[in-house]
Amino acid sequence: MAGPAPTPRVPTWHDSGMGTTAAEQPGLTASPATEDLHVLVLAGGLSYERDVSLRSGRRVLDALRAVGIDAELRDADVALLPALAADPPDAVVIALHGATGEDGSLRGVLDLCDVPYVGCDARASRLAWDKPSAKAVLREAGIPTPDWVALPHDRFSELGAVAVLDRIVDRLGLPLMVKPAQGGSGLGAAVVRDATALPAAMVGCFAYDTTALVERYVPGMDVAVSVVDLGDGPEALPAVEIVPRNGVYDYAARYTAGRTTWHAPARLQPEVADHVADVALAAHNALGLRDLSRVDMIVDADGRPHVLEVNVSPGMTETSLLPLAVSAAALDFGQVLSSLVARAATRRP
Repeated sequence: MAGPAPTPRVPTWHDSGMGTTAAEQPGLTASPATEDLHVLVLAGGLSYERDVSLRSGRRVLDALRAVGIDAELRDADVALLPALAADPPDAVVIALHGATGEDGSLRGVLDLCDVPYVGCDARASRLAWDKPSAKAVLREAGIPTPDWVALPHDRFSELGAVAVLDRIVDRLGLPLMVKPAQGGSGLGAAVVRDATALPAAMVGCFAYDTTALVERYVPGMDVAVSVVDLGDGPEALPAVEIVPRNGVYDYAARYTAGRTTWHAPARLQPEVADHVADVALAAHNALGLRDLSRVDMIVDADGRPHVLEVNVSPGMTETSLLPLAVSAAALDFGQVLSSLVARAATRRP
């Protein structure tokens, strides 16, 4: 069962079935030679998550420079393609959040320009970005994810909003989680505990996306498991437990100091922590991801994880979950980024 561990545990890495400590895993704290690489960090973009993206980009830039890598920060705007043509980087780190960085379009453009980048390819990015599609793949792979329904705004209106909402409550029960089918940072998301609050939650969701994802709310511990591949295959970093002060991990809770408490590693019994890591790796692999991802899930009272979504461009700010997991694994953030960049650079045509 989920609950406080009796004593602090050494952060443990997990591969497909076996866990090793960071100290025992050769090469995890050492970066490959990157002295001659020129790295471009892309941040900003045009999305509701622009400010968060810029914060992520600056942190990545500082971390790369701290380990001696020649890195520069650039916005994803009309000047990007001419810049890539004039001075092609050896690798790109995508610190863009929202559609620009996660729907696969930017990755497709980088592929056209023969510029390698950290992270999954365009196809996998498109799949993970669309939460209903990703959940369907996870369910097909036998990975637990809460029951859901996806409702495009047009169909929602055409079929009669009241009747549709009544049917959702009858089928999925209460409480419910309502969130944009495509989006992140908790924008447009709401927990609905009473049926009378569902219409307002749908309206709030449709302000950020044309399709709403409504899923059964699973009570339990919020955890995020970051997955990285530093050369020996994908491995799960220690789970990070999320305890928002107001009970909901919304935008303010994510990015406002003092609104959330994090425990890294999460306060899970060892066997539950192992299972959570295995589920995160299974989700990462089922979606065809590469280099890094973050798997968000709920661990219920019986210690069973339920995958909520998978992020291919995890936040890198001072309050973001992947950097917290890196620290919990006794690794250096800059060296982890350096290893990811070095691997990406080898994919250059």
